[in-house]
Amino acid sequence: MTIGISSAYVSEFGSDVKHAYQSMGSGLLNAVRLRDNVTGSTHRFHKMGKGLASARIPQTDVVPMNVTNSNATATLTDWNAAEYSDVFDLEKISYDEKRELVKTVGGAIARRAEELVLVALDAGASATQVIENFGGTATGLTVAKLRRAKKLMDAAAVPKEDRFFLHDATGLEQLLGSTQVTSADFNSVRALVSGEVDTYLGMKFIGFEDRTEGGIVTTTNVTKNFAFHKDAIGLAVGLNMRTEMTYIPEKTSWLINGLYSAGAVGIDSTGIYEVLTNNTYVL
Repeated sequence: MTIGISSAYVSEFGSDVKHAYQSMGSGLLNAVRLRDNVTGSTHRFHKMGKGLASARIPQTDVVPMNVTNSNATATLTDWNAAEYSDVFDLEKISYDEKRELVKTVGGAIARRAEELVLVALDAGASATQVIENFGGTATGLTVAKLRRAKKLMDAAAVPKEDRFFLHDATGLEQLLGSTQVTSADFNSVRALVSGEVDTYLGMKFIGFEDRTEGGIVTTTNVTKNFAFHKDAIGLAVGLNMRTEMTYIPEKTSWLINGLYSAGAVGIDSTGIYEVLTNNTYVL
């Protein structure tokens, strides 16, 4: 194998990794307010306050609403997903290492980006937004807890579109034990046929597997699920997924590196609700 590598190959590899990065993961990145091409180490997401109309009194000055505006600042952090590809090993292996590295690099960046959002969700929900009702941390994920999340979002005038619910595999197992979820009399047959809950009570469900990056927030026997609105959480991206491929003579290997820089922040705590469940509870 020659040391040289064509620019077309490098470009194709980077394009494939970018595609893998966009298509892998849980879909959480599609459930946040995204700001691309950020310049600098921070980005401020603007939050417009509410206004209150006042009665008009003839021949008097209008009364300004004095709308309070605020900002939520996301601090960007830099990440690498790097791996060496030995030139001697490339001659001996029978599989397409390029294809495997595309999956590995793209998946690592996608999971890291989602982890940033997870941390921001945990920090963005205020103490008053924690749902412990209906058995609290002594019970698993139930329809009653989902109803309470919907009720609180409705009461806070959170828009009904773009609501999401983030859960882990244990929470889904617990929820599928409920007749109200799996019965065709209450819900679509998708839960019965595929064992999935796509949308329930107006919230799009996002499932998270266990991850070495941290995954969904879990403490002793307690899992933090999140009901949230898309505009309540922001992701600022300074350097979107990019790859470099460099030959390192000292290692007789190619260094394949995925680069990413981003930061996430909770913008509006009234749109983020923790739903606490017991992850050992069996229905």
